[in-house]
Amino acid sequence: MEDKEFSSINVIPLVDIMLVLLTIVLITATFVVQGSIPVQLPQAKASHEENLKGLFITITQEGKIFFENRIVSLSELERELEKYQRDSQVQVMADRRATVQSLVDVLDLLKRLGFKKVSIKTEVKG
Repeated sequence: MEDKEFSSINVIPLVDIMLVLLTIVLITATFVVQGSIPVQLPQAKASHEENLKGLFITITQEGKIFFENRIVSLSELERELEKYQRDSQVQVMADRRATVQSLVDVLDLLKRLGFKKVSIKTEVKG
């Protein structure tokens, strides 16, 4: 038997593996971006999308309040927010089926504490 010289590498299996890895990374990245608290955002025709870094407050359909992905009461939220500077960016994400009173309570608290950079996250109405 004659030994054949190794002259090329078959890259097709390597490309297949890389495509599978790329798919896994992209799917995982979308789950990380969406967050862990399920909230259906209200819709608005006009939206101003910004990549904001700051504090995140989430209000669920049941009216539960989450601060930085940790469930808190309104009084605990007040104590937590007192630790931050008043010029911090605060983003409120309220479920569209949440009671208006839950949202008003959080916004009232932010106003009393003197936070001025407050935004309410919405989805763009298609």
